Amino acid sequence: MSNAGLFIEWGATVTGRESKALEVFGEAMNLYEHYERDGEIDSYEVVLLSPHGNGLSGYALLRGSAEQCASVRGRDDFQRVLARAGLVVDHLGVVDATLGEGIPDQMAVYTEAIGAVA
Repeated sequence: MSNAGLFIEWGATVTGRESKALEVFGEAMNLYEHYERDGEIDSYEVVLLSPHGNGLSGYALLRGSAEQCASVRGRDDFQRVLARAGLVVDHLGVVDATLGEGIPDQMAVYTEAIGAVA
């Protein structure tokens, strides 16, 4: 079971770059599929959001171990697709995520921090 993830978020497409955005989106999906097929991540999911006023248009969640996610984040092919995506969408971001079996450990860190400042 995955205990970590990479939350990759994006906003609206840059006006005039719509066709290129579709191309880069396809590249990213192919890359994530490659990572999953080769066991570099456990799985991934892509979510497209309807307009709702906060600027988030969609996200991808790549799931794996903390080590897998750190490895993917440092890969040249991952960085290249992020660089291209940053030129065609607004508000691109990548955030480390804690999932599944990692939640109790993360909550223990938080609980300890509360005790330290209480």
